[in-house]
Amino acid sequence: MKPTIYIGADHAGWELKEVIEEHLKEQDFKVIDMGNQNLVDGDDYPDFGHAVAKRVVADEGSHGIVICGSAQGICIVANKVRGVRAATGFNEDVAKSAREDDNSNILCLPGRHIKEKEAVQIVDTWLGTEFSGAERHVRRLKKVEEIENQEYGV
Repeated sequence: MKPTIYIGADHAGWELKEVIEEHLKEQDFKVIDMGNQNLVDGDDYPDFGHAVAKRVVADEGSHGIVICGSAQGICIVANKVRGVRAATGFNEDVAKSAREDDNSNILCLPGRHIKEKEAVQIVDTWLGTEFSGAERHVRRLKKVEEIENQEYGV
């Protein structure tokens, strides 16, 4: 069964979001658009990055895709949510590594720096890559989780 994909973008990623959303629906993914629903100049990436991150954590096994101008701001906000492993994916190799090595659950794309065809290829690569489960990656992710628990007082 394909995972649910939560997707969100600000004005700098809105058009790319629409293209990716349509592409994923054509592949029979369940896609939930967390906004913005319309192109609104000057809207704020934290609103959409946070909304997607909260849903991904609440819906085990789901994934998220978030898009802003550089991918950096929306990635920062997504990673503020406990349990999120958001990673920028500015090319296929980086996106693959983000899943294979880091078990990322949110892909962050730079809307101003990649073309639609490239973005679709990156998304397909990311979604088509499984976490390797290699001992060294599990060990490192456990350390990340321990840091997160310390920071959240758990």
